Parts: sequence; C-alpha cells; structure tokens
Amino acid sequence: MNRRSLSLLGALALSVVVAAPASAATIRIVVADPAGVGFNDPAPAAPVGGNTGTTVGEQRLISFQFAADIWGAALDSAVEIRVQASFAPLACTATTGTLGSAGTNQVWANFPGAEFADTWYHVALANKIRGFDLATTGAFSDDVRARFNGNLGKPGCLTGASWYYGLDTNHAANQINLITVLLHEFAHGLGFASFASVSSGSYFMGLSDVFSKFYFDDTTGKTRDQMTDAERQASAINPRNVVWTGSHVTGNVPAVLAPGTPFLDVAAPAPLAGRHLVGAAAFGPPISSAGVSGNVVVALDAADLAGPTPFDACTPLTNPAAVSGKIALLDRGTCSFIVKVKNAQDAGAIAVLVADNVAGSPPGGLGGTDPTIVIPSARITKVDGAAIRTALGSGPVSAMLVLDLSIRSGADGANRALLYTPSPVILGSSVSHWDQSAFPNQLMEPNINGDLKIAVDLPADLTRSQLRDIGWYPDKDLDFVADDGLDQCLGSNLGPIVVIGGQDTGVPNTFFSNGCTIRDLVDKCEAGAKNHGGFVSCVSHLGEALVAAGVISDEQKDAIQRAAAHNKKK
Repeated sequence: MNRRSLSLLGALALSVVVAAPASAATIRIVVADPAGVGFNDPAPAAPVGGNTGTTVGEQRLISFQFAADIWGAALDSAVEIRVQASFAPLACTATTGTLGSAGTNQVWANFPGAEFADTWYHVALANKIRGFDLATTGAFSDDVRARFNGNLGKPGCLTGASWYYGLDTNHAANQINLITVLLHEFAHGLGFASFASVSSGSYFMGLSDVFSKFYFDDTTGKTRDQMTDAERQASAINPRNVVWTGSHVTGNVPAVLAPGTPFLDVAAPAPLAGRHLVGAAAFGPPISSAGVSGNVVVALDAADLAGPTPFDACTPLTNPAAVSGKIALLDRGTCSFIVKVKNAQDAGAIAVLVADNVAGSPPGGLGGTDPTIVIPSARITKVDGAAIRTALGSGPVSAMLVLDLSIRSGADGANRALLYTPSPVILGSSVSHWDQSAFPNQLMEPNINGDLKIAVDLPADLTRSQLRDIGWYPDKDLDFVADDGLDQCLGSNLGPIVVIGGQDTGVPNTFFSNGCTIRDLVDKCEAGAKNHGGFVSCVSHLGEALVAAGVISDEQKDAIQRAAAHNKKK
C-alpha cells in the first residue's frame, strides 16, 4: 500500500466516520516448564472462580492466558506478543518472598518509527511501532520472560499462603490472587520499567530508555535525561518527589486517584517545623482534612518482657496524665500496631505517631484491624521520630496530623503520579513502580494489595495510561496512526487497490498521513451523499483533488469515476 503525507479531508469537508473493526493484540503463552512441574503439574485441582482446569498445571495456564487476554484487549499491535512462562523456585522465606517476575527479553533502539532517538524500547513495544517482529529466531525470540514462584505456600516459603487460581477476586485472606500478579508482571514486560541502574544512576549501555523520558524530579526540577549519573542516583532515593510527566497519566489522575494525602505538619519548634511524610493506619478513623492538632508527648510503659523498652507501648502506659489530650509518640517493635495504639488511646491520647525502628523513607502504613480504636494514627520515619524526641528535650513540639485535600493520594500538587523512589534504594522495586501512597491501590505499586480489581485502565487503574504515554497508542485498524490522535479514518480500508462496488479500478489505494486511504475517502463520499448522483459528484471532486495533488493520474481518476458511476448502492 502506498503512503503519502497529504491530508484531503479538510478540503472535502466530509465528517462521516467509518466504524472501526474489532482489533486487539494477540498475546501467546509459551510454556517453558519441563514435564510434571509448573504448567505441567498433574496434581488434581477443583475448578474455582471460573477457572475450569482440573489439574494445578492446567489452572495455571488458564490463569496466564486469561491475564494475557486482558492485556491483549487493552492494546493494539499487528505483531503477536510471546510470553515465555514458567513456575520455578524463587527467593522466599517463611514470611517474605518473591511472587513472580517478568521483563522484556530484548531492548531495541533507533528503529524506524521510534519517537525518541538513542533510546531503548521494550521489544514488544518496538514491534508494535515498527509493524513487524524485529527478532523471530534464536534464544530471545520470545518478547517477555515471566517466572512465578512454584514453591509458594510450601514450608519455609510464605508459609500458610497459597496461589488463588480463580478468574475473579474471591480469594481468601491467606491467598494471593494470581491474576492481579500476572497483570502487574506482564506490564513490566510491556513497558512499565526502566533499564537505568537505580544504584549507580548509569544508563544501560549508555542510552536512555523510553520510561525515563517521562521521569521528573520535583526537587531538582530536572528530567532524568538532564541529570548526571550522580544526580540520577540521588533522585532514585528521593521519596515522593519524583513524578511521571506523561500527558495521559496526568490527565487521568483526577479520574483514578482520590483527593487527599496525609502529612504531619509541625508548627514548632522552628528547626523541626514543616511538612513530614507519614504512612496512614488501616484501622481507626482515617486522617481528616480538619486534622488533629496538639503537643506531642512520648508515651511510656513498663520495660518488661511484654515490651523490653519503655517506649514501645506494648503494655498500658505509665504516664497517662502526660499523654491525655496529646499526640502520643511511641516506637515500632515487639507487639502489633493495634496493641500500641489501643494502649495510647486508653491513656487518653488524641492521636498516635509510631516512629519506625528501621531507617528508610517514605514510612509504610500501619496494618491491623480493631474496631474499638477511635483515634487516628500514622507511622513516621525513624529519623523524624528521633528528631522529635531531641526537640522535646528543649520544649514542646506542636504538630497536626492532617489530610491535605489539595494533593491527590499518590500524586504531587500538579496531579502528576508519583514514582516509587524510597530511601534506601530497593533493587527490583525502586523507580519502576507507582508510589505506595496511591489510593485506591494501583496495580503497579511495588507490593500487590489484596483489594486490587482485575483492571488495567480507567476508572480503576493508571497502568494502561502509562503504556499509552510510552507509545502503546490505540490503533484498531492497525494503520500505524493513533486512533486518539491524527487518525481521521477509523477502521481504514487498507486493501492495496481501490475497489468500488466490486469493481477493481487498478488504482493503488494510497494511504495518507491522516490515517485515510483513497478508498476511505470514497466510502466517505458514499456515506455522506443523499443519492447516487451526489455520490458520483463527490467522487468526481475527490478525483480532481487527487490529480491536482499529484497522487493519481487523469486515467486513474477516470477509472475511479467509472466505478463510482456503476455502483448502484445509492
């Protein structure tokens, strides 16, 4: 099919749009497990949650293909995407573990059609942009490699947990929903990942990557491409100050993320004054926009076996008179968060700050469930906890635990989604995820949350928007012109020759940069004309315009007009 950079629609003033055909990307699971294990595990299994498999291996494969089909329906590509998949023993202990991992099998740069020069692209995205498979043979012919933990739930590997193979969200509290983990990991392989080192700040083989094109540090005011290696290294540990600048994510943040980010605002003393990051509790009343204000007081309890230090509030407080009506400060460790907060509440505290016992920022949340807790609480960093204790040695500390409604959860003040840049760096998690402060919880946070919906797009999730920003543009007719951009002919007729009413005109079906072909323009004439005479007249004007533009010859114009005259559909 010939391609020309010419737009004729404006001159013809036709506005009828031809309906686009159904299209999607095809994602195929390539099983890499040997006989008897992983996807070939013959252990019997009862059908669950819409998964009709009768063996563990069969249920795993059905789950994988189900997740692949969700992503396939959300993306458009003329090139099949192959996911090499296996279940293997991955790193885990009785309490922590890797659920799965996935990533691109190749990276490509400087291929025709790439928006950015000298920039790495994930191979599935490069194939989509290029229009054909860039690597069809050899060890790296598959586009994404996915490995999932086959030992999950066995003794010593997240003991007591298990995979849930259902195709819904009806998993039990001790089950991990495989579908949401799959959607997360597949997204990494499709483009939600950077190849730059988060430890050194260096680019992979000296080139930027398409993910980094939308990485911006609010503190330095620099994009990742403007930074030195040392600046990139420092930016990767700049919590809640690094954002995604892609227009599709930013435009959709208000539709997905809830208003309100919690903070601890310290009013005095002056050296400590300012805004401090907190991690909100999952129990008790949520932190409100009205806030809870008061002086901060260190909570004390008996240093005994239930709590070996006098600051962890694992037993009833020994200084209730000091705590009553104040914001209680206590330490993480020894007992659960709900025990600590309940003891502070019983002593009359109006709110609780739990200082972390390990270094790092941003602080995580406080987990647990207790309906009898009626005061707000939050975790602060170890550094902030120590600073408040030091300040209390010289006088009162006045603070407010407050929800700032002007800043959406998981975003900055300009509605740009926050990337996960904790300090210290976490290999495999830093940068290539959304920040954990996002609410509702997002698919691409570093940890899979149990309340995730099976969704990759609006109104629940921003992952599809991120992939759109890096180049996964919608293209139902696969004409390589974005349906949400320049394409003025959705559902293009891409045949090589202009055929009208079954008559082969012999005229090449030229394709224009606005996403239209000559045949599309003829179809618009037909759809917009009131009768056959009007259709023939429109095609005549079209032919003259094409001749004037040097697209076709007079003979070819005559062939198109004869075919239109013989078409009696109008």
